Amino acid sequence: MVNNDSRNPGLNEAVAQYLAKLSPKEREACQPEVYKFARWYGWERPFSELAPPHIANYAGTLDVSATDYEKKFEVLRAFFAHAKKAGWSRTNLATHLKTKKGKAGPVARGKRGQPEAAALSQQRYDELVAELDGLKNKSRELVKSIQLAAADKDFRENAPLDAAREERGHVEGRIKELDDAIKAATIIDGMKQPTLKSGVGDSIVLNDLASGAELRYKIVDPREVDPPKGKISKASPLGKALMGKSDGDIVEVTAPAGKRRYRIERIER
Repeated sequence: MVNNDSRNPGLNEAVAQYLAKLSPKEREACQPEVYKFARWYGWERPFSELAPPHIANYAGTLDVSATDYEKKFEVLRAFFAHAKKAGWSRTNLATHLKTKKGKAGPVARGKRGQPEAAALSQQRYDELVAELDGLKNKSRELVKSIQLAAADKDFRENAPLDAAREERGHVEGRIKELDDAIKAATIIDGMKQPTLKSGVGDSIVLNDLASGAELRYKIVDPREVDPPKGKISKASPLGKALMGKSDGDIVEVTAPAGKRRYRIERIER
């Protein structure tokens, strides 16, 4: 989707404009993390649709034990601060990027360097495998493109070579992410026997005790968050409150507008 409104660009356009303003050294340092966020949220989605819950959910997916944990936040905060100045967002989304305090060392890991295990639906697992296969094929094609472009001995202004190398760098980075995620994934069995407690993969019907409205959410791994479809992260405030609960339980969540109380009407699997 191409958006010609400079005040409401797609995320892909916003990223390109932001990186173009940086020096080559700054761009090289910032680009991987900004690209990673763009892939997570969706390259072609309008920047204006980005909301604080999206930012908070993404922050929850970052590995607190990574050596560059704080650096990732610095890079993204700078990007979102620029977005506010550029008029792409009414608020400074950077304020919603909050690090996890008081934690150090490996978290939820069996051994240092191993990715955190994620509970994924079979559909999402298959999608990741398909994306990985497609990117591996693309990487092989880019290698051929690089070889052809390198045949041009004039390296001073070899734009095709530079472009192919840059794209392959992005592709290889995504391949590494997908490979780690797939190796660490635990597939949720859609035919699992019902249990008394709610967990990842369950759809939960709530009653808002203040308004009486019926709400439906599905608890998912942070990698599968999709607010428009009612998929909330198990690490979000509401997700944490709902984990391990049963039909009829009352949960209380603190939101910007105040505390909200819900009753679990039923848990669906």
